Formats: sequence, C-alpha cells, structure tokens
Amino acid sequence: MLPVSLPEEAGCDVRLLDQAHAKINEAFPKMRSFLVARSGKLIYEKYYGGHDAGSLNDLRSATKSFISVLIGIASGQGLLPALDEPLLGLLRHYAAKDVDPALHRSLTLRRLLTMTTGFAWQTGKKLGEPMIRRLHRSKRWTAFALSLPVLPDMVGRFQYRSVDTHLLSVILSECTGMDAHAFAKRNLFGPLGIGPSEWLASPENHSMGHVGLFLASRDMANFGMCCLQGGRWNGEQVIPASWLAEALRPHAEGYPAFGDYGFSWWCGKMNGQTFSCAHGHGGQQIYLFPEKDTVVVFTADSKVSRWKNPRPLLQEFVLEAVAQAP
Repeated sequence: MLPVSLPEEAGCDVRLLDQAHAKINEAFPKMRSFLVARSGKLIYEKYYGGHDAGSLNDLRSATKSFISVLIGIASGQGLLPALDEPLLGLLRHYAAKDVDPALHRSLTLRRLLTMTTGFAWQTGKKLGEPMIRRLHRSKRWTAFALSLPVLPDMVGRFQYRSVDTHLLSVILSECTGMDAHAFAKRNLFGPLGIGPSEWLASPENHSMGHVGLFLASRDMANFGMCCLQGGRWNGEQVIPASWLAEALRPHAEGYPAFGDYGFSWWCGKMNGQTFSCAHGHGGQQIYLFPEKDTVVVFTADSKVSRWKNPRPLLQEFVLEAVAQAP
C-alpha cells in the first residue's frame, strides 16, 4: 500500500486540489473517488456518494490496461508467443470451421494490443460499440470474435474494438493455464498488495478482457504508481520495464478526444505533460504523468448512459497543482 503524505510535502498546491474537490461536489454528482499520488506516496484522497477506501469500483474498459500488463508479465516469463507471431493456431479450436483467411496474418499480439486487427466493427465518437451487445448475448464469445470478417483496408489502422482485448484474455488463459484473474492474483495483485478484487467471466469462463474488473481506488493508485516506476514495487520487478516502455507509448493514431493508442493504454500530451491513461466508461480513469511522477485516479458510477469526463479537472486544477513541484 502506498504510504500517505501531505500535498505540501510533495511540493503540490493543496488549494488547487481542494478546488478540484469542490468542483466535483458541485458538478460531478456521479463521482465516487478522486486520488492523487506522487513520488510513491498518496497525497490526496476524497470519496463521494457514500463510497470509501474499501469500496470496489467497476473499472469498465480500464480493465483493458490491466490485461495489457498481464500480457507483458506472461511474455516476460516466456509463456506467450512473440508479438508478431500468428495466433490463430492457439485459438483454432474455438473457431467455426471456416474463418476469414486474412486472420492467419492479422491475428497477432501486437495487432490485438493496438486494436489494429481489422475486424469489422462499429465504434461511436464516444467509444460506444453497438456490436458489443451481440458479443454479450453470444454463448461462445471467442467464436463470435473469430467469425468477424477482416477488412483489408483496416488492418494496421486503429479502431476501438473490445473484442480484440477479450481475445488477449483468452490467449492468456490458453498459454498460462489460468484465467486472467487467477494469473493477476499470483503475478500482479499479490506482489502489489492489492486487496479484494472481482473479475467477471465470459460464458466460456475466461476473465472478460475488455471490462469486468472491480478494484478499490487505492489499489488502482498502487497499480498506476508501479507502472510509473518502471514496474518495480518494494524492490521487486513486478512488470517488465521493457514492456511498460512499449505499452505506454503511442503505437497507433487514436482519437483526438482521448489520445493516441499504445498497448491498450491511451497516451498523449496534456498541458504540455506526457500522459498514459487507463480509461473506462462513466469516468473510471488511471492517469500516469511520468514527468511529474504523478498518478491520478478517478472513479464514478459506471451504470450511466451519459457522463462527464473528469479530464477538465486535470487540466484546470491537478496539473497546475503539481506544476511547480520538483
């Protein structure tokens, strides 16, 4: 668990953080938590709507960034194929008799991690995915994903597509003999001291790769700080540093409202600061600001159709609060 310190001791302007807190109370009624960690210490922590440090948050699509890290850990252990090795052979027993021949070339870890497989999909301006309902209604999620046509002109181009990340979870299970939740408990959550967690499963009993993870806000901050520290935690290399260096940098041109896309992380610049972000519907976010050694966590009610992105709070208050910090 991150030790606790005062914002002033971390060189941060607490008045600006308090203004962010006031703005949340005024204009973000669905917010559940707001945490700031800097230089390995938790320096600001607020909860809303009856939630507290023990409450579990539905991370929604921020789950994808955890899958990315688990893939990195498994790769570091030599359990997964190389990034550009074709994967269809690993999943062929899930697929229908006939699959698009293009899958033999387009289905790789790199394509799945960067959402550049070219699977035919629909994505809205706010990352809505109308076809996700068809996936969720299916009893065979893996077969559903592998049955999607591959659009040749989309192979290598980014499109936000949750089936890509769910296939990563299936591959993790196939190669490690454990579902993503069990693998995480042993290789990530345990070393980080992450407490109670939940991870929903698909009808085929794979941990959902695109959504489904539930964690406490402090544990989200622990995860973010470990990533910011090159994967080290309490003197142990939990996540390969080389993997994080790749995962947290842009690999594909994303969407202006969110950033470019790394290995299942959004990334870009904000107020002149480099950032990486695990992002989920409703406002579940873990922001990493490496140049300021700062992690910011927001969680909110996930069962909403419309919601306010807390990103302006970062731009107006939080980044200004740490701007003068050494």
